Amino acid sequence: SPLACSNVMARKLHVHRPIARCLGASLTKHPPHSLEEKRFLADAKRILTAIKGVTHFEQLRQVSPKNDYRFGFSMEFADQRAYSGYNDHPDHVAFVRDRWIPEVEAFMEIDYVPLGWG
Repeated sequence: SPLACSNVMARKLHVHRPIARCLGASLTKHPPHSLEEKRFLADAKRILTAIKGVTHFEQLRQVSPKNDYRFGFSMEFADQRAYSGYNDHPDHVAFVRDRWIPEVEAFMEIDYVPLGWG
């Protein structure tokens, strides 16, 4: 899944429970603070948080001068099954196809699990 934030923005993982975190940084093709950019972010939050299995969804503003990404998405999943269900969900597939690919110029995805898990 091409959605989430950089590892600098990640919250500490709680290893006492199985969890997967999907992070990704992105740079939209829209001008900063434009209506199109705001609409993209609002639609992403509305669509992706409605998918069963997504927890702790966050949209983050990237502030490090070390890269050019402007936003990060972070979300958690209870286990691999929940992540796979999200990744294959028709609403996620449609969002990636219809919005992410045409509107995102660059991104980086990082998928984490606690050390010693998976």
